[in-house]
Amino acid sequence: MTRSVTVLTNPAAGGGRAAHAGRRAVARLRERELHVTAIEGRTPGDALTLLEKAVGSGTDAVVAVGGDGLVNLVIQVLAGTDIPMGLIPAGTGNDLARVLRLPRDDAAHAADIVVDNATRTIDLGRIGDRWFATVLSSGFDSLVTERARRLTWPRGPLRYNAAMLLQLASLRKLSYVIELDDAELRLDATLVAVGNGNTYGGGMAICPAARVDDGLLDVTVVRGVTRTRLLGLSPTLYRGTHVDLPEVDTYTSTRVTLRCNGIVAYADGERVADLPVTAHSVPRALRVFVDRGSASRA
Repeated sequence: MTRSVTVLTNPAAGGGRAAHAGRRAVARLRERELHVTAIEGRTPGDALTLLEKAVGSGTDAVVAVGGDGLVNLVIQVLAGTDIPMGLIPAGTGNDLARVLRLPRDDAAHAADIVVDNATRTIDLGRIGDRWFATVLSSGFDSLVTERARRLTWPRGPLRYNAAMLLQLASLRKLSYVIELDDAELRLDATLVAVGNGNTYGGGMAICPAARVDDGLLDVTVVRGVTRTRLLGLSPTLYRGTHVDLPEVDTYTSTRVTLRCNGIVAYADGERVADLPVTAHSVPRALRVFVDRGSASRA
């Protein structure tokens, strides 16, 4: 029997790169004799409605063509089901693709991985009824994102850079209460990140030891630092060496509650809720297509 797949593309992802990647992926899947239903949503809400309809009508797999924002939308539908998710990375960050070692610049190769039909199960984080795959962020980084959303100029990536400079100018210590499985912490911090995966923001290894199959959430706390010190920390985030610095603490827990006045949580780069929030690790919550050589590796 011919396998059927639903390909959901966010054509705006990656500055429009996803539209081309989606066409390449669909062509490759059909060339490899899969039955493909291709859908695009005009808005996230429209995309969610189309995806729910496709899954309800019956599909053997869903393939997301875009970035981590689209992945976040897809897992809201697929988490806890037996329907696997394929990923054609075509966004800005592509952090789940990094975790799963998927090709990030070859849509045809990524489509071949779907055809080859090797899967593994991974954990997801859950906040109420909302799922996330990579990192829950709060503090300085979420404040920057909030400010960027409010700016009308400049456009594109420069808007985020402008927001970061503005937020640095008003940097302050944030009073957190962090509840873990076996501890309650009260401390001043600059940011607190909770990782199911290890990277966010396009490869920043904020929770470098996090694994998507260990049933745990990794917590990284950057305690209150000066503007100069925060800027100095930035290069170490890509290497994951920030966790060796005296200003940084790390923890693991199956459940994490964050409390801090005036702070918003983001997960997979998407706005979730004002703190307080409680995140749980849900083991083996999602099936994903992976390269056969990495099907058993984190």
